[in-house]
Amino acid sequence: MADVARVAGVSHQTVSRVLNGAPHVRPDTRERVLAAIRELDYRPNSAARALVTRRSQTLGVVSFGSALYGPASMLDGIEQAARSAGYFVSVASLRSLDSRSVQEAVDRLRDQGVEGIVVIAPQISAVSAVAKVSSAVPLVAVGSGSRSPVPMVAVDNEAGALAATRHLLDLDHETVHHVAGPSGWLETKTREEGWRKALEAAGARVPQVQSGDWSARSGYEAGLRIAEDREVTAVFCANDHMALGLLRAFHEAGRSIPGDISVVGFDDIPEAAYFAPPLTTVRQPFGELGRRALELLVEELAGVGHARSHMLVSPEMVLRRSTGPAVRR
Repeated sequence: MADVARVAGVSHQTVSRVLNGAPHVRPDTRERVLAAIRELDYRPNSAARALVTRRSQTLGVVSFGSALYGPASMLDGIEQAARSAGYFVSVASLRSLDSRSVQEAVDRLRDQGVEGIVVIAPQISAVSAVAKVSSAVPLVAVGSGSRSPVPMVAVDNEAGALAATRHLLDLDHETVHHVAGPSGWLETKTREEGWRKALEAAGARVPQVQSGDWSARSGYEAGLRIAEDREVTAVFCANDHMALGLLRAFHEAGRSIPGDISVVGFDDIPEAAYFAPPLTTVRQPFGELGRRALELLVEELAGVGHARSHMLVSPEMVLRRSTGPAVRR
């Protein structure tokens, strides 16, 4: 900083004010300081700053399932929101969400001096794992459901599934079949609950659930089984990738979409608009999810977060060409 001050012809206090964005610095002076910073390739020492301010401006994220669209998008939403708020992000990616792995990840992040930690917890086992975590810094969970033992923000998966199923019922389909995700996932449980509640509220028959593993392959296999039943006219898939496999299976079986069968997915992945036909689906607002998670964590850091410790973000129906009115034969 002394070198920057010397080149710019100002005091080191003025350099400090420019670096901290203080408003009371003349424009020409600010420009001289910034030019000197560029010339000298000066970078503030974040470790030294943290010692003085006792703040690292770094948040930790414990991530799981980052190869899947949902968890990966959650992580991206959190990182974008943190960057906008002036925080760095340090990520610990786990292969399993057992209590020991989560605690070790939290300890590693604390060793890096993070101010708070967000845990992406999409599995039921993660809820109990997070409950057992010991941490002296605030924790916020993302996607952990309403029974989360720590402050939580999640997409309202039940409401999204309810809306998807109602959309198909409103198109005069007598019932809606469901391809669910794998057991142990909170999204699987809550989306199935929303589908079931919509059918029961309408007095419709509740068909047997077909299960997949989030992959297009599992959706394809479920689609081959469903296509054998000529009475099926509507299917709600728990994610878009399984819906993609389902569409392929129906095409191979000679079932037209949506002439014979209407299909709705969940997620609104970037490719959903380019499926054949373009997929009607439920959009998850991952950017909003990241922003809300950061808001909740900042409130916890300030000690004012308990008033709204559990937040649900509403998803949105996206209507495309994979759904249509039921055809009576």
